[in-house]
Amino acid sequence: MTATVATDADEGEAIGRFASLQLPVYRRLLVGGTFSFLSMMIATTARGWLAFDLTGTNTALGGVMIAFGIASIFMIPLGGVLADRFPKRRVLLVTAGLQALVSLLLATAAVTDVIAYWMLIVASVVQGAVISMLGPARLAFIAEAVDRDRLTNGILLSQSTLQLTRVVGPALAGVLIGVRTVGVGGVYYIAAACAVGGFVSTIGLPEGRPIRQPSRSPMADLLDGVRYVRANPSTAHLLVLSYLVVLIGFPYIAFLPVMAEDIFDAGAAGYGLLTTAGAVGALATSLALADVAATRVERFQSGAAIGFGVTLLLFGLSPVFAVALLVSVVVGATSASFQSLNNSLVLTRTPVEYHGRIQSLLMLGFSGFGLAALPFGLIADAVGLRETLVAMGALVTVVSIVSVVIRVRRAPRPAARM
Repeated sequence: MTATVATDADEGEAIGRFASLQLPVYRRLLVGGTFSFLSMMIATTARGWLAFDLTGTNTALGGVMIAFGIASIFMIPLGGVLADRFPKRRVLLVTAGLQALVSLLLATAAVTDVIAYWMLIVASVVQGAVISMLGPARLAFIAEAVDRDRLTNGILLSQSTLQLTRVVGPALAGVLIGVRTVGVGGVYYIAAACAVGGFVSTIGLPEGRPIRQPSRSPMADLLDGVRYVRANPSTAHLLVLSYLVVLIGFPYIAFLPVMAEDIFDAGAAGYGLLTTAGAVGALATSLALADVAATRVERFQSGAAIGFGVTLLLFGLSPVFAVALLVSVVVGATSASFQSLNNSLVLTRTPVEYHGRIQSLLMLGFSGFGLAALPFGLIADAVGLRETLVAMGALVTVVSIVSVVIRVRRAPRPAARM
């Protein structure tokens, strides 16, 4: 693939909040990704509603989430290898096609009243596989579609559309499920239509062929990516920091229903508001940071990591629901900023031929934080949820500060003047 490259800008200057949108390839990627993520959010909401409607148990809800998490954890390394071995357009077309097919089949099953719980488990497994292939291929494609000066801008704009679908998708699905003429079957048809939109947008992209000839064995490619990380301390540092911040801090999302119901007595509506507040904060900060200068990305990434830890701690200490709602906006903003800026740093420091595999290694942490919620849940049951959230926030803060100290110590010192 020959990327559309813009004129290089001074690394110390902001390049414009919507600079990447000037590039036709990037615009197609953004539109296709928006359709795909919207389809995913709508289908996820419908699947959760159906799981509870069919069984009447919270265990069933947990079942579909675990199926998604396990599938994605096992598939993510393969997804990174596929992104580096095959044309990225082909990978994106396959994922969009799978999304459309699964949603269409579930829509038909719901409309004809033959829907069964096992179908939702299968759909969760397929969606876990889809996001495992979609994520590395799409981020690697973005890195090829824009020049390095615009990479952070491209990732943050892409992240903003993801956050927008987090707000719009569940809200749209929730409203339409309750409309008799639409119902859950109609919602799944809408999800299928969005996936088709992503498929059509992707057709016009360049092939995105691998930069170098892959080895004969996918496992050899995967091990080569791991060896690259081990040989590059800067990349390894970013990966380790991401794993620690995500696995320690991000499980707070699993406890939002309990915070809303048991701590603040705000019920399901309160849970919805807390979730939306976090997504709104993430959307706002993604747009606000989209024009950050390349020389300031590392500083902002460190600040976002520390800010996430501090605000998570404050969230656990929030005395009333209104305060928790305001803090939740900042928690969403700092967590999303850390994720996007860390991705940008990793991609800019990694050769293009490794982008898919390195991104898959990053995604492992984001797939695993749902499983990490279990031990934190056990601790919360033993000592209290507020105390657990405060401890999680404090640990993230300490880890982030230690990371900054290590980075500063490793930084090359200026040569002494004679």
